[in-house]
Amino acid sequence: MADPAVRVTPYWELTFDADGDADAGRRDRLLAGVVRHHVRDLIVFAHGWNNDRSGATKLYDGFFEPIPRLVPAAKIGYVGVVWPSMRFSDEPIPDFPALPRAVAAELPRRPVLDKDTRHALLETFPGRATVIDQIARLLDQQPREEAELEEFGRLVRMLVEVVPPGPQALFAADTLCEGVPQDSPDIFSGSTAAVCEEFARALAHLEAPDGTAASLSLPNPWEGAHELLRQATYYAMKRRAGTVGERGLGRVVGQLAARAPEVRVHLVGHSFGARLVSFALRGLPKGVRAVKSVTLLQGAFSHYAFASRLPHDTRAGGVLEGQHNRVDGPLVCCYSRHDSALSTMYPLASRMAGDARGIAAPVIGRMLGAKWGAMGHDGVQAVPGTKSYKLADALKAKLPASGCVNVDAAAVVRRGGPPAGAHSDIVHRELAQVVLAAGRIH
Repeated sequence: MADPAVRVTPYWELTFDADGDADAGRRDRLLAGVVRHHVRDLIVFAHGWNNDRSGATKLYDGFFEPIPRLVPAAKIGYVGVVWPSMRFSDEPIPDFPALPRAVAAELPRRPVLDKDTRHALLETFPGRATVIDQIARLLDQQPREEAELEEFGRLVRMLVEVVPPGPQALFAADTLCEGVPQDSPDIFSGSTAAVCEEFARALAHLEAPDGTAASLSLPNPWEGAHELLRQATYYAMKRRAGTVGERGLGRVVGQLAARAPEVRVHLVGHSFGARLVSFALRGLPKGVRAVKSVTLLQGAFSHYAFASRLPHDTRAGGVLEGQHNRVDGPLVCCYSRHDSALSTMYPLASRMAGDARGIAAPVIGRMLGAKWGAMGHDGVQAVPGTKSYKLADALKAKLPASGCVNVDAAAVVRRGGPPAGAHSDIVHRELAQVVLAAGRIH
């Protein structure tokens, strides 16, 4: 039965908790429904950062909407994955209704923690109300003492359950295989004040009208503190996405393959949802070949995740080394240079999370992408045989039947203001066409 908020049919919602446990009722309705509706191709979409179910269903409704017209003869079923992630409320999302100007003018500017973001933090990190209140108080007061910034860093660690510099670090490494020593996360083990100042400079660079760094005045470190909270929260979501994918979605796909072996599954993920569907490959039961394509949209995880060897460290490979071979078809990665969340803030945070040499190196005016880049910035890297296309060429060509494929989608993924840029600008007919082409859905 179609969800009233989603216009395509048949549509099912698949809900997971933070530990990757599926809502049993929704899972069972999906497993029974694909058989009852004689589904041939099942498109499973996982959202990235998001504050509530309604936001997820708006995304799925917009993305799925053109597909029935593009392939009217196909027997397609649709699944929207809902998992506990969050988005900061000051991030604009293209195609979502904007706040009325009068209302937007009354919203607090960074670095104050607005009520919607505070509510999202309470929902995402239950049992942390006191810590969140203390974080909000510091962002509101912006005390000048460096010790207060260090206290802010301590509170953020408590919120996302990180104890530096031990092995249980928050940052779910995408570029280090098991057995390779990990550096301590300098984003928390070093000076919080220095981290906040560097984030503040990066924000000033993104928001400067002429695209250059604002160098005439010292940045407000509390602007960077707000960004530190955002990045710490997102890395917690990154870790959670891997858990939900491997322990949750991968198992459900295995159950579906056992129940309806003729169904062809096509996994689609945005942002951390791209990490979720990629980790689902690692969670597939042995011998399951039901996944016929994977499409990653602005993936917020390392571009080396599938590599067997890293260019800068031959001891290590990606955390998903070889997992693209679990796909009985291609793994397609769509990326865009207009995604400032991934082109600037992600590599900066990644470097600060894992570079034990410190965080003082200048970042404005140069790219950090080579070592610390994300899938959604420049695609899959260091995987031999990866093919690359511009979006227009990908839509005209017959995509490879296996292996990794990079698609430069900057022609359409281009709208959005700072700090995220075009990161969420993914509701486009052309990207829906890429999903169909990757899965050979006719």
